[in-house]
Amino acid sequence: MAHLAFSTTLRTARSQAIITALDAAATPGKFLLYDGTQPASGAAITTETLIGTCVLSDPCGTATDGVLTFAAIADDPIADATGVIAWARGVDGDNNFVLDMSCGVTGGAQSLLFNTLSAQAGGVIQVLSGSITEGNV
Repeated sequence: MAHLAFSTTLRTARSQAIITALDAAATPGKFLLYDGTQPASGAAITTETLIGTCVLSDPCGTATDGVLTFAAIADDPIADATGVIAWARGVDGDNNFVLDMSCGVTGGAQSLLFNTLSAQAGGVIQVLSGSITEGNV
């Protein structure tokens, strides 16, 4: 595999492109939280269960030095289903696919961090923080 190394300016521009895509619609983007195995990027949802939906701020975040830091993400006050959050799909306000991302608990290296990944139908789901670091791999 080829080694790629991007300038900080390019990494920041890539982060800003994600923000622009999530904020593209007239209404805010959102994270759809699912259980199960994450499908290929943008692929159809098949057997995965929607656990909940958390709405993004508008603008959804900032891009600095190659890091996208999400602004406050609204709680889902009434989870759709009981289950364990495994991954998230980011969509714009018109439900157009933007990205799929990892979920974990505080202290983890995933993109979205929660205090717990376990959700109860009708309960509250709270995203504590979210960020994406554009790396040089």
